Amino acid sequence: MRARLILPLLLALAPLPLAAAEVGPPMTAEEFDARTLGKTITYSAGGQVYGIEEYRPGHKVVWAFAEGECHEGDWFQQGDQICFDYHDDTPLQCWTFHDSPDGLVARFEGRDDGEPLISLKESTTSLNCPGPDLGV
Repeated sequence: MRARLILPLLLALAPLPLAAAEVGPPMTAEEFDARTLGKTITYSAGGQVYGIEEYRPGHKVVWAFAEGECHEGDWFQQGDQICFDYHDDTPLQCWTFHDSPDGLVARFEGRDDGEPLISLKESTTSLNCPGPDLGV
């Protein structure tokens, strides 16, 4: 009987995953710029590569989904969110970014109910963006 009581107690006391716990407050524009400027960051969702973003001076970015085309844009702070405008058909993308011991955690529109993006890798190498129809 005691064994049946101990297992639920152990499960309840198990540490929460990083995405749900151990993240700081939403980053400000200044903190986000200091953390990302000059870097190319690979993000994952659900353990799979989601996309890569290069952060350039002047709040400029280049985004590419995994194996996708590159999209240039700008970012700015709106409330406690960092919003990205890619100047195309993509609607404004607003996220809260949080610093954690293992990297950046991004939550779409600051929601806690969805799968966050987690930074997997950071480099100072520019994103490789081939032009359209090269080699045709």
